[in-house]
Amino acid sequence: MLLQPHQRTKLDDTNDTLFYSVPRFVTHVDEGFIDQLTQLYRDRLKPNTRICDIMSSWVSHLPEEMEFAHVEGHGMNQEELARNPRLNHYFVQDLNQNPKLPLADAEFDAVLNCVSVQYLQYPDAVFSEIQRILKPGGIAIISFSNRMFFQKAIAAWRDGTEKSRVELVKGYFQAVPGFSPPEVIVRQSAAPNFLQMLGVGGGDPFYAVMAERL
Repeated sequence: MLLQPHQRTKLDDTNDTLFYSVPRFVTHVDEGFIDQLTQLYRDRLKPNTRICDIMSSWVSHLPEEMEFAHVEGHGMNQEELARNPRLNHYFVQDLNQNPKLPLADAEFDAVLNCVSVQYLQYPDAVFSEIQRILKPGGIAIISFSNRMFFQKAIAAWRDGTEKSRVELVKGYFQAVPGFSPPEVIVRQSAAPNFLQMLGVGGGDPFYAVMAERL
């Protein structure tokens, strides 16, 4: 089993739909993180392809100059998704209640997830779905920092270190047959964690774990 039952638990175990019912029109990470993520998308995504942005919100951080054939959005708040100018279509679904995506096999060239992987209680099921909806050769890009809604992050993430979280996401890919060995990008902030928490100096660390569908 990828995660033990206690590792999937959250401090706030009330229905996630309630927590996300109020829109949050904020970015959750700083401009330095966003710039690095947009550049990564610029490097790894191809124009005129089909993109699926899961656990998304009112921004997708895609390069403004890149046009895509279709961008499908998924998230937990309809108001946020409706505000996202890059989405051609979107749907609302709680992946912790139902990880099965209402999307066809091999439909997308890329699946993106930005600063949300820490909330997945059944990542094995969700990553199986990511693999299923990717075209052969398609890429999944999972990006995250050290910020989170602490009460909604799973114990395996909440109680871990930044290094162990990278290993956790690598393990999510490795647990699903049909993914290439995951590639990791780590760009640490210059400021110690306690200074970041105080909002003093440095910036958010940037992590990305990527793999392709074989």
